[in-house]
Amino acid sequence: MAQRTVVVASRVGLHARPAMLFTQAAAATGLPVTIARPGGQPVDASSILYVMSLGVPGGEEVTLSAEGEGADEALDGLVELLQQDLDAPEAGA
Repeated sequence: MAQRTVVVASRVGLHARPAMLFTQAAAATGLPVTIARPGGQPVDASSILYVMSLGVPGGEEVTLSAEGEGADEALDGLVELLQQDLDAPEAGA
C-alpha cells in the first residue's frame, strides 16, 4: 500500500470547491484511495460526502493511501493537488 502525508494548502480546507476537485481527481485515478486526518479513520477519497465530513481545515496534515498498480504516481498527483489553494479562482482549471 502506497501512502503519503500532505498539508492541505486550501485556506478553507477540504470544503465545497476544494473537496469537489480533490474527490474528482481521486475518482479519476481508478484506484481505491483513502484520506484520513491524524489519528482518524480513513474514508473513501472519491466521496465528497465522506471527505467533507472529515472537516479538514486549511493547514492540517492528511494521510492519503492507495493500492494497486500506479498507486505511487496517483498519490503523487493528489499530493500535488492538495498543495495548491484549490479555492483560488484559477485552481483546477
